[in-house]
Amino acid sequence: MSRTSKMTRKQLICSAGLALLPILAFSSAQAQEDDEGSKRLGTVTVTAAKKEQTLQETPIAVSVVDESVIENAGIQDLSDLQSLVPSLRVDTYQSSAQTSFKIRGFGNGDNNAGVEPSVAVYIDGVYRSRSAASIADLPNLQRVEVLRGPQSTLFGKNASAGVISIVTQGPQFQQEGNAEVTVGNYGLVKMSADMTGPLTDTIAYSLSGHTAQRDGYANDIGTGQDINDRNRWGARGQLLIEPNDDLSVRLIADYDEIDEICCIASNVINGPTGAIITALGGQLGPEEPLAYNAYFNFAPTNKIENSGISGQVDYEFDFGTLTSITSFRNSQAEQNSDGDFTTADLIGRFYSDTEIDTFTQEVRLAGTTDFMDWMVGGFYFDETVSIDGNIAYGTDLRAYAETLVAAMTAGAVPNAYAAVETALGLPVGTTFGQAGQGLSEEYGQDNEAYSLFGTLDFHLRDDLTLTLGANYTSDKKKAFANITNTDAFSALDFVSIGNTFIYQGALANTLAGYGIDATDPAQLNAFATANPAAFAQIQAGAQAFADANDTNPEFNDFLPLQALQFFPPFVDFPNAVENGESDDSKWTYTARLNYEVNSNLSVYGSYATGFKATSWNLSRDSRPFASDVEALAAAGLLVPNLVAGTRYAGPEDAKVFELGLKAAYDQVAFNVTVFDQEIEGFQSNAFTGTGFALTNAGVQSSTGVEADITWEPVDGLTLVAAGLFMDPVYDEFTNSSNGDISGQRPQSISENSLSLGASYDFVLPNGWDAYARADYQYESEAFLTDDPDTSDITREISMVNAAAGVRLDNGLKVSVWGRNIFDDAYLIEAFPSVAQEGSLTGYPNQPATYGVTVGMEF
Repeated sequence: MSRTSKMTRKQLICSAGLALLPILAFSSAQAQEDDEGSKRLGTVTVTAAKKEQTLQETPIAVSVVDESVIENAGIQDLSDLQSLVPSLRVDTYQSSAQTSFKIRGFGNGDNNAGVEPSVAVYIDGVYRSRSAASIADLPNLQRVEVLRGPQSTLFGKNASAGVISIVTQGPQFQQEGNAEVTVGNYGLVKMSADMTGPLTDTIAYSLSGHTAQRDGYANDIGTGQDINDRNRWGARGQLLIEPNDDLSVRLIADYDEIDEICCIASNVINGPTGAIITALGGQLGPEEPLAYNAYFNFAPTNKIENSGISGQVDYEFDFGTLTSITSFRNSQAEQNSDGDFTTADLIGRFYSDTEIDTFTQEVRLAGTTDFMDWMVGGFYFDETVSIDGNIAYGTDLRAYAETLVAAMTAGAVPNAYAAVETALGLPVGTTFGQAGQGLSEEYGQDNEAYSLFGTLDFHLRDDLTLTLGANYTSDKKKAFANITNTDAFSALDFVSIGNTFIYQGALANTLAGYGIDATDPAQLNAFATANPAAFAQIQAGAQAFADANDTNPEFNDFLPLQALQFFPPFVDFPNAVENGESDDSKWTYTARLNYEVNSNLSVYGSYATGFKATSWNLSRDSRPFASDVEALAAAGLLVPNLVAGTRYAGPEDAKVFELGLKAAYDQVAFNVTVFDQEIEGFQSNAFTGTGFALTNAGVQSSTGVEADITWEPVDGLTLVAAGLFMDPVYDEFTNSSNGDISGQRPQSISENSLSLGASYDFVLPNGWDAYARADYQYESEAFLTDDPDTSDITREISMVNAAAGVRLDNGLKVSVWGRNIFDDAYLIEAFPSVAQEGSLTGYPNQPATYGVTVGMEF
């Protein structure tokens, strides 16, 4: 299938405009009916604009999942939210810590701690800078808000694609509590409890905790262990201090831990290297990506610890409200994985330990006058990233590499390592390709940033509001990388070595014509002494021949061995040429006009820009820019086999134009948004099979329509439909790891996403409250790689979830739930297999899960 867009932007916008006409007509008719109707739908409160408003009063493209839906739908973690919010995707890749959030197809930040996400995650107003710090199972969720499109005006740093704002329940001045136990398939046992109440008339507390254990849903053929298990716990304590009506202080301390065997990766395309792995006695599950079998020679482990304290102070002045949010957070993610995803011991260790310490401070002041609402504020961010890592060869690497080269050369080079060892006069069999050889890595980054922001809501009339907002963000980073490389083979210059051997061969062949054996020093010396001029000409001719052919594989038998140089030497930075520093600043702004057609209906138009600062490549794939190579050579810093690349990806600049309609009536509410969004310089971090290529895409854009409707036709029955229909494309991406892919749809992004849901609340004959609900998630075809040669590797999602429960008068709750109940199987993403050219590996989704939850409110 071609990756050319099926629908132009103009067609999408025109279609959406036509779609608004019957909606407006329906709205007028519905308004008349509701004058005589009864109120059924509740009011949803959000803080998307950093102030409390109803969802319909907020002229921002935002989706809200509140506590009742989270509980009744059997939502188990953040990844389940995507079944209810079509614009959101939450995917987990190589480890529990490598979770990616995408909104409208825009998002990044996995697999490299130097790459901050383009989707900002906030929990109770505190920014979580990496996904590993955002994925804990939080008890007592009040709501989750998904803000779509650039949100840099109010949220500043790294909100160029959107914001996920998670709000939990604060302490209450009434004694109450809740406890739940869930059991399910794969041995799931999940428990949570929270308690809140007053300590004094002015101080309230809350304590909560959770734990979850589950067996893995995949089987590791190599070790016999379960893979993708669940083993996590956490605790949270809060204090709310309200000494008077003007002052409120909320303090939060939390700790959570994840210790899991994760994650499954399966063979999608079995390339030519698969037969070599099999010949060595290894297994890889050829082209059975949805069999839920893993093939490791040791189990991948993940341990994540997050902790932090925060305080929010709100003080009411006569002229406005002052809000201060302060936080200190620590996140540590340790992982060790079998990087080749086979039972052959090719990669013996792939370990990393990442620690991130973050301090944030936000202060804002907001008020209201007769004709205007205003807000001014500032945000400060200070973070230190430290990474220690190690990647090393396994015991099968040498045999695999020599067999690989033999196959590449049709048997001409049967013992690659041994041949080089012999040629260089080194110990044969114990020098190159040895287990334990590899890289010891150390990376780090200090990041200091601040933002100044403000918004003005001008009430031009009672029904017309103009919003203007601006943000200035400054972001400074200092990064470093130090690597110790014990893989001497990868440092060999096979062009130079080949040149020497070609020269010797040419010299020997020429001298043989004179009857001279070049391997006999006596004969060679006698000829050179007797014929100095002729010998000099022969030497010059042999050298010219070698220089002309040292990059020709027909003459240089060493060139195929370059494929075995998996860990080429690294240029540490900062150095005399590269200072390892970036200093970015940017003004972003928002302009929005909101018109209230009547008390039920409003329309708005907005234009907003977003910004994300430079991201540094804190990995062994960080390479000097080509423009710096000459200066590095002049400074004497060149290393053998230096390959130019990127040290960092420059800033992202986002912009979006939106037209929206929001309507809320007694029985029905709906929202429609038409958007045209793009990110210039999108930071792409693509895996190439031996490492990650971090670079800026020229322009990635998406134009489309989002719509959702909630309808309660009769008491107790609620029907929900939400959809995203868009045209995502790389408008310009000439320097991707797959060449020029301009005009293609980005990987893992569907053009159409749909969520349908129905819930029914009713009363049983014995008086118990009960409910039943189901939802359906659909995503159209998405390409799993950006490589045009594998465009036939796609996914399509069609998933059903269901739940039902009862609530007794004494506070007892019982529910049954199922996620993906019809076991829809698909691949989340695919990537080139590690050091296995021609093969492809992918991550399968989670299969059907179900369980029973019993809870007690008291």
